[in-house]
Amino acid sequence: MRSGNPVLKESVFKGVSFRDEGAVITAPMTIQGVMAKTAILLLAVTAAASFTYQKAYATGFPAAWVIGGVIGALILTFVISFKPKLAPMLAVPHALLEGLFLGGISAMYAMTSSGADGGPIPGVGGSIVLQAVILTFAVAFAMLGLYAFRIIRVTERLRSIVIAATAGIALFYVIAFVLNMFGVGVPLIHSSGTMGIAFSVFVVGLAAFNLLLDFDVIERGAKSGAPKWMEWFGGFALIVTLVWLYIEILRLLSKLQSRD
Repeated sequence: MRSGNPVLKESVFKGVSFRDEGAVITAPMTIQGVMAKTAILLLAVTAAASFTYQKAYATGFPAAWVIGGVIGALILTFVISFKPKLAPMLAVPHALLEGLFLGGISAMYAMTSSGADGGPIPGVGGSIVLQAVILTFAVAFAMLGLYAFRIIRVTERLRSIVIAATAGIALFYVIAFVLNMFGVGVPLIHSSGTMGIAFSVFVVGLAAFNLLLDFDVIERGAKSGAPKWMEWFGGFALIVTLVWLYIEILRLLSKLQSRD
């Protein structure tokens, strides 16, 4: 029961059941519960993102909010990953911090995009931001449908391929970040050339397949009788993958737009 999502790993669910709460019998985790918690976290992400997005247009790029958001989100990601029982308390703060980061990054892409139009929400109407949001949800629902109807089955072979590819991409991004600190750019990540676009398409597809693995782990957790609080952990893990998917789609659209 493995997922390519580093926070949604087998060890979290292994051996966990609602009977582990001792003498207190609590309700087990359900898939519907995870979806409900995910919806709450999405609202938190959206609210925080709207704040930094509007702030970027009103007073300039909110670097302090964005940097604080990404650092805070990373810290809480590690805390929740190692202490899943804290998810009910920390999942919403984590979503708010991720939202602060996403709002700033989205505004940056909107401002540099030729599609920004200064509508009721500056730069959203007709921009790559709105397109990225729509495509992210479209991909997520499509992958959920493919999983629910077993059109794509999560086999051990598929898990191994997706997990290995995800680890490779993560390592590539770390190396690219280090090289960038020394003034060495990595064309594949930001280039709008054929190879750069092909790379982004691959990463978007990889993020989408990680959703399949996440759905599988959550379903198995629910069937094993995991405790109710695991719904918050499952929602938190899905948000991590959805945020990654959104950022990669935003980057891909930006590359495509720069070629026009």
